[in-house]
Amino acid sequence: MNDESTAPRRGRPARSGGRAARHAMRAAPLTRDKQPIKAGMSGGTYNPLSRQDMERIYEAALVALEQIGLCDAPESGVAVMTAAGATLGEDGRLRFPRALVKKMLGLAQKDITLHARDPQYDLHLSGTKVHYGTAGAAVHMVDVLGRNYRESTLQDLHDAGRIVQELDNIHFLQRPMVARDVPDNREMDLNTIYACCSGTSKHVGTSFTEPDFVTDALEMLALMAGGEDKWRERPFVLNSNCFVVPPMKFATESCQVMEHCIAGGMPVLLLSAGQAGATAPAPIAGAIVQAVAECLAGVVYVNAIKPGHPAVFGTWPFVSDLRTGAMSGGSGEQALLTAGCAQMHRFLGVPGGAAAGIADAKLPDMQAGWEQMCSNVMAGLSGLNMVYEAAGMHASLLGFCFESLILGDDLLGQAMRCVRGIEVTDETLGFATMNDVCLNGPGHYLGSDQTLGLMETEYVYPVVADRTSPKEWAEKGKPDLIAQAIARKESILSKPSAVAFSADVDAAIRARFNIHLPPVG
Repeated sequence: MNDESTAPRRGRPARSGGRAARHAMRAAPLTRDKQPIKAGMSGGTYNPLSRQDMERIYEAALVALEQIGLCDAPESGVAVMTAAGATLGEDGRLRFPRALVKKMLGLAQKDITLHARDPQYDLHLSGTKVHYGTAGAAVHMVDVLGRNYRESTLQDLHDAGRIVQELDNIHFLQRPMVARDVPDNREMDLNTIYACCSGTSKHVGTSFTEPDFVTDALEMLALMAGGEDKWRERPFVLNSNCFVVPPMKFATESCQVMEHCIAGGMPVLLLSAGQAGATAPAPIAGAIVQAVAECLAGVVYVNAIKPGHPAVFGTWPFVSDLRTGAMSGGSGEQALLTAGCAQMHRFLGVPGGAAAGIADAKLPDMQAGWEQMCSNVMAGLSGLNMVYEAAGMHASLLGFCFESLILGDDLLGQAMRCVRGIEVTDETLGFATMNDVCLNGPGHYLGSDQTLGLMETEYVYPVVADRTSPKEWAEKGKPDLIAQAIARKESILSKPSAVAFSADVDAAIRARFNIHLPPVG
């Protein structure tokens, strides 16, 4: 056996540093332009539905809107939708002629920018651009060390924002849990916005309990933005709006909330969250039909009020375990539902969002890993614009876990690498390098210019996950994955927030509103 593997290549100087230098290079933070994955990469390579399948789903949704329609719209909604061309039957149901639906689809905004407090985190929704983030309304926090669940608090919500701020592969923060320690609904809604926006400068999503609370929220957001005009120019908070109560009913108060948000310049997520086999048809195709029909009614509603107002098409059907009726967000059926919905968004030409990454597992264990990865990868490959609930969610959305959020950042990094796909060019086919290595070089690619040049741009390296050999792992004290996540969580939360409001802005907000979080510093 010769020693070519350690010899310098012919005619070229020896490289210094070797393995240690490569490790140092990998450990160094990458500038944004060099990152191999980033928000808004295009998916769309996975398509569980054929063109004919999508046409049949669309046709079924149009028939449902024409023949079944929706009931329980508020009087204001009935007025605006009937003025646009919907018909109100004697049974109190609004029905939507297909010509009206198609007209409003034509008016709907196709390219939406969801702004962030910091413009570098703006989300550009169009085509198959993929963004991963949080969402949900968990009422518990997962205590991984005690293997217990406790009620979630406002401080937890703020801390979630602070952690998301430091995670490259979590692109937005939609409120993932409810502040159970703020019993007054108005103060809870307002403090939710404050906790999220003071924790992260990324795009934020939230909801409102009652329509009357929206006006105060808009006043708070104008203070954060530096004026109402600046807020309207760059609205950095979205209203996640469950405007329907499946099957095929409007949620009266949520519709009124939506009307207030539209008037205030806030983008909306039209969220239809039926549960297959319970509040939506059991077949996967049927669940998609109902969600599409309900969201199309939302498109009519929004564009009848304000043509082109930014609205995300939120087909968000969930899966039931039909043996028990319990939600099964970590199932393969959920992954298929979400991917099918993403295809329908593309078919209709509207920016869309849906749920993925939900774990039915109670703790961040192997079950959680396969459940979260399966649906997140399929959502990304299908080109879903907004992948909600992508990290941190356990117990079928009942629990949120900081450690799982941090581990999810690594998981989503691998998912986004799958979304990016394989680039086939003369350079990546690698024949010239293969020829040089095999005929002129040491017989391996470890030190080649191509390998060194692609270390940062072709490969994604996890932050917390362990890739050491068993020997190295033992030498390092056999580090535990959860312990690593806890350490990163504590490191993030021990440092002052880099995105807190300025002292004068914070003082103005606190003078007007009862903020439950203590002042920073």
